[in-house]
Amino acid sequence: MNENVEMALMEYDENLNKHYNRLIDEYMMIRVGRANPKLIENIKVDYYGTRTPIIQTGNITVQDARMLIVSPWDVSTLKSIKAGIEAANLGVSVSDDGKIIRVGFPILTEERRKEFSKDVKKLLEECKIAMRNARRDCLDIFKEMKKNSEISEDEYSTLEKDVQKSLDNFTDKADNSCEKKIAEIMEV
Repeated sequence: MNENVEMALMEYDENLNKHYNRLIDEYMMIRVGRANPKLIENIKVDYYGTRTPIIQTGNITVQDARMLIVSPWDVSTLKSIKAGIEAANLGVSVSDDGKIIRVGFPILTEERRKEFSKDVKKLLEECKIAMRNARRDCLDIFKEMKKNSEISEDEYSTLEKDVQKSLDNFTDKADNSCEKKIAEIMEV
């Protein structure tokens, strides 16, 4: 197989994987009534005059299914960390006792669960669009190669099928992840 073809296929697979992983990361950020450190760890707070993710200012632990505990390494930053979490507008209750911050997650209503399910489906569709764009870009490279006689018509046809097969595999994975996330959201 042509070296340029191999490179294009590798880049294509990397793009599909990147889009899929981004979808999974986005799904991790959607709260489902359970405390998950990923929901707050990247919130930026004022830490000695620098905007810093919370994960770099202290420890985040899960106390129970609905409560996160943030233990700042320096207690003097407690107020700015608390203010940063409140400013993120996550719909959580935030309290502190002078040493740690408690982040409480309320029970989701049926209406809110349906909204989250719509968000999950929207993220899936955005991921699929990005994957289809990656397919188009890869096929454009192969069309150009065919036009320049670097690959034959038969090779192009085979590559087109391979590219579609990869897309189908990643689309199936994304669909399955979406179904699991919706089931998790709708679970009471």
